[in-house]
Amino acid sequence: MNPAQLRVAIVHERFTEWAGSERVVEQLHLLWPDAPIYAAVVDRSVLPATMLHADVRATGLQRLYRGGTRYAHLLPLLPWAFRRIDLHGFDVVITSHHAFANRVRAPRGVPVVSYVHAASRWFWDPAERAGEVGGKVGRAGLAVFAATQRRPDRAAAARLRAAIANSTYTAAKVRENWLRAAEVVLPPVDVTWLTHDGAVEREPFFLFVGRLVPVKRADLAIAAANEAGVRLVVAGDGRLRPRLEAMAGPTVEFVGARDRDTIRRLYQRCRAVVFPGVEPFGIVPVEAQSCGTPVIARAAGGALESVVDGTTGALYRPASPDDVESLALALRDFDGAALDAGRIREHAAAFSAERFRERIAGTLARVLGDGDT
Repeated sequence: MNPAQLRVAIVHERFTEWAGSERVVEQLHLLWPDAPIYAAVVDRSVLPATMLHADVRATGLQRLYRGGTRYAHLLPLLPWAFRRIDLHGFDVVITSHHAFANRVRAPRGVPVVSYVHAASRWFWDPAERAGEVGGKVGRAGLAVFAATQRRPDRAAAARLRAAIANSTYTAAKVRENWLRAAEVVLPPVDVTWLTHDGAVEREPFFLFVGRLVPVKRADLAIAAANEAGVRLVVAGDGRLRPRLEAMAGPTVEFVGARDRDTIRRLYQRCRAVVFPGVEPFGIVPVEAQSCGTPVIARAAGGALESVVDGTTGALYRPASPDDVESLALALRDFDGAALDAGRIREHAAAFSAERFRERIAGTLARVLGDGDT
């Protein structure tokens, strides 16, 4: 079976920002440029040049969307919106799944293949709900909603022809939450704008890059920098910034969200990038390594696949999720001179967009070859 000849529909959670999961959709679009792309809501201003002419279709919830990254008021309606997408006339449906995309209902005989960024983790993990919602009432409400969604979430996963996970960590969550297996295809990371410049001298500061939201754990990076007495530059913005600035010591500098050229220069100049969160994959470590920059990461989640301990950075093992001391020790003891920038950059090449497209096309051909479409 030639995947290029299939009539494909792509379903994505939402286009409210441009991040890692949207880059996956971008690569799917390059593989199937004529495929319509369905999403619950769409902010067209976030679409890159490669997708300006893509057939991107929002659901009926678009009328209630207020723009930006805030869509919590739509949460109870999202399962309904995905079930309402008309998927007649296609040979296969590919979902880009975080929480609700797998709720689509394809016609009988049309297989659904899911690329899983996260196995609906906040449905199943109370710690994630606590981190994302403030106040007792909000946490209680989300907990009740999550409890109503676990059974349909697992039922939707059971209807899939195949699940493809973005990391071994996510594949384990697929098995734990959905009781099924998933093949791993590492996601694409755009490294074309990232280079190692040997003429740029490393400076004595560590770097945190990312949105200032609970899951990224910038608070751990800041607390560890305070304790270790090392310089830390925080590049990013988000709703936690006021609280994080209040806890930062004199060695911590906030520079806000920056453009790609500035981020590249920060990657090239810093001693190492600090990655203290647990994410299903995490693009920042690969971006940093594309610049020949080592990464200090918690030994958990996708970092176990993107960072090679002792070769492309250092993996630290905290005694608890909120352990600051172990990260502070890793910062104090870090010796970047022992690592080779060329080997670090070579490792990052494994996550290229071209390799992702090859693996997705090959996986899809094999999966659909196992059954009738």
